[in-house]
Amino acid sequence: MTALKALGIAALVYCCSGVSANAGKPRFRVIAFYTGKEDPAHISFLHEAERWFPEAAARYNFSYDTTSDWRNLNAGFLSAYQVVVFLDTRPEDPAQRAAFQTYMEQGGAWMGFHFAGFALTPSAYPANWDWYHNTFLGSGSYVSNTWRPTSAILRVEDRDHPATRHLPETFRSSPSEWYRWDKDLRGNPDIDILLSIDSTSFPLGTGPKPHEIWHSGYYPVVWTNKNYKMIYLNMGHNDIDYEHKYDATNRTLSHTLNNTIQDQLIIDGLLWLGDREQKAPGAAR
Repeated sequence: MTALKALGIAALVYCCSGVSANAGKPRFRVIAFYTGKEDPAHISFLHEAERWFPEAAARYNFSYDTTSDWRNLNAGFLSAYQVVVFLDTRPEDPAQRAAFQTYMEQGGAWMGFHFAGFALTPSAYPANWDWYHNTFLGSGSYVSNTWRPTSAILRVEDRDHPATRHLPETFRSSPSEWYRWDKDLRGNPDIDILLSIDSTSFPLGTGPKPHEIWHSGYYPVVWTNKNYKMIYLNMGHNDIDYEHKYDATNRTLSHTLNNTIQDQLIIDGLLWLGDREQKAPGAAR
């Protein structure tokens, strides 16, 4: 629990002070929400984010605050921020959900990672938020994943989007646990798929369960909804020594934010989200 306490202290510092490279007004303000209570892989990613995002904020002159208090997901608190990030989960309280929907519908911006898109009934995160999972994300419920977390060759599907303009046609990602969804995003006219898993990745996953190894199919991993200023990235699950092969510490075996090309995607995505001059293509503001 010591690591989690340290994460909480650091988050409090950032939430109170913000981070910016230059004196004066930052280009935009980001607030990242997190929970950090379950799955060592998600907590490992949070520790990476704790270091990486403030460094990016300093380099690109935006402010970055964090909070684990989801009660801050309200109109008054959000009014100070141009970009909201969900690092590992989603809000569960109906009032918080309503505040987030209103924020997005009124021109706010959002970036979500990995488990922030998860919904499965029955589970601790059931599919009980129709607007978020079916309209906003468009993906519906989680269906399955690859196991173990592994790197994949990713293909850029939209080379004209500001978030992908500096990316090569294909590149090898950092390891992640890749999700399959119950809705085919290719059939949704509101969704712009930015990256998908390239067929050269197959077979993808190591099992041991056969259905956790993908041999074919189409799997989007980064996309936007044209009606909102948003980007969802399926990255954010590190490989962990769950079996304690090395020691008893749940050692991190891979990292998410250590890939130059993937990091560029996140940076360019944030800069697009924070740019008030660039609106979502289909959004009415």
